[in-house]
Amino acid sequence: MSHTGRGTEPAKRALRREFLAVRNTLTVDDVREAAHALARRALELPELAGARTVAAYVSVGTEPGTLPLLDALRARGVRVLLPALLPDNDLDWGAYTGEGSLARVQHGGKMALFEPAGERLGPHAVAEADVVLLPGLAVDARGMRLGRGGGSYDRVLARLEAADAHPALVVLLYDTEVVERVPEEAHDRPVQAVVTPSGVRRFA
Repeated sequence: MSHTGRGTEPAKRALRREFLAVRNTLTVDDVREAAHALARRALELPELAGARTVAAYVSVGTEPGTLPLLDALRARGVRVLLPALLPDNDLDWGAYTGEGSLARVQHGGKMALFEPAGERLGPHAVAEADVVLLPGLAVDARGMRLGRGGGSYDRVLARLEAADAHPALVVLLYDTEVVERVPEEAHDRPVQAVVTPSGVRRFA
């Protein structure tokens, strides 16, 4: 069976709706507890232990929370880069220097995002990262990630490939979002590991 974009996209859309519906049942306390567990688990990753620069993101709503992890990485002396969404859905990057360095930005009809308020480093800054922490909605047994569908991180991964940069790719999810298989397209790239509140799973 060929995995063409046409056949795969409706399946991805349906799956996204399912995973988002489950996330939307989470309480503020659920999200906060999971965020602290996620940070503890992620900090055990050898890739993060040796990282000088980490590209990450600020979680919003019921996404697996990232702020405790961002602060823990900063406390270790790691340079943390955060994305800023560009009008064409590509990502620029800026440094995270604590919660005061974030600005709430409304992007059209989409949800408001928290982005770095300081200097923009350009879309290519991500190539300096030793680890890229990716958002997602699910990951399967092969390490294939189901993203939100905006395409921003497809561009990031293509840019890393073009720059011959090979950071560790790690997706942050809830336990129930590690599944047997997600639909994939030709441009999809597997991640090396998933971190959930209950632990780390690696992919070959």
